[in-house]
Amino acid sequence: MTISAEKMKEMLWTMVLSRRFEDELMDLCKIQGKIPGMMILATGQEAVGSGACAALEPEDVIITNHRSHNHLLAKGANPNVLMAEIFCKRTGCNKGKSGTLHMAVPEINAPCTSTVVGAGPPIAVGRAFAQQYKGEKRVTVCFFGDGAAAEGSVHEAMNLAGLWRLPVIFICENNVYAGAQRLEEHAPVLNLADRAAGYAMPGVIVDGNDAPAVYQAVVEAKQRALSGDGPTFIECKTYRCRGHGEADPQHYQPKDEISAWQEKCPVPRLRDTLQAQGVITAADFQDMENRAAAMVREAVRFAEDSPYPSPEEALEDVFAE
Repeated sequence: MTISAEKMKEMLWTMVLSRRFEDELMDLCKIQGKIPGMMILATGQEAVGSGACAALEPEDVIITNHRSHNHLLAKGANPNVLMAEIFCKRTGCNKGKSGTLHMAVPEINAPCTSTVVGAGPPIAVGRAFAQQYKGEKRVTVCFFGDGAAAEGSVHEAMNLAGLWRLPVIFICENNVYAGAQRLEEHAPVLNLADRAAGYAMPGVIVDGNDAPAVYQAVVEAKQRALSGDGPTFIECKTYRCRGHGEADPQHYQPKDEISAWQEKCPVPRLRDTLQAQGVITAADFQDMENRAAAMVREAVRFAEDSPYPSPEEALEDVFAE
């Protein structure tokens, strides 16, 4: 598959933006009382969300999890409203009521972020069923981790999706650790994609630090889904370079293992590829980084200057009319 230069640059840009956004959050978390709640970052995994979302149209749906910033930014979420929500401010995408871990951004068709491990796939199956029932030429993509892959809800969702040939793409970000447990400590198989055969769907293994490879896998899965051939399970092999959350000291992760994976970082990897192909120059990449830094600074300013919701607003948006 030939990927256009513009699409390649799009993937690099959303990875750069995601990395800068989360680097800022990492620093903000060191200031006591600055940001409420647990902070969970996707440092080192950006190729999955950026590659996958580049293959989607605005009308396609994503269902994500607690490690969601990259997915949402890659799908087109406004950094200002994301940052405001993380600060729990009224101008956030959920009016300050969700914080960093439960964000929903309906305007980009990202209706659900769930911190309940394994909760996303059944919701994604519901959305995909609605798309099929209405005859929409759209797909639903569900992101979850290798730890969630062991949950019963995930297997139930994949079973139903396979049975009804739903237009859903299951993307497992296998980042080696589920909390503090390595994959081999909680899974009896080396490749989680092997399980897909039990649900009559393809199981695809892809280098999760290679954004174009993820893009290609999702394009093919989307074509399959829209042709009526049903779901695909894509396992993206990647690595979580930060702890499970920013309070995690990572004692269980060998330092040489972290360093080895940092050498495979998806951002310089795609940057170097595009520079070698003459698609961008070093100056182009620097401009990209400068633009991302400026956007993130503005997002922080916007969040800090925004008001908190009033206590009375807690009763708003509870029920749909």
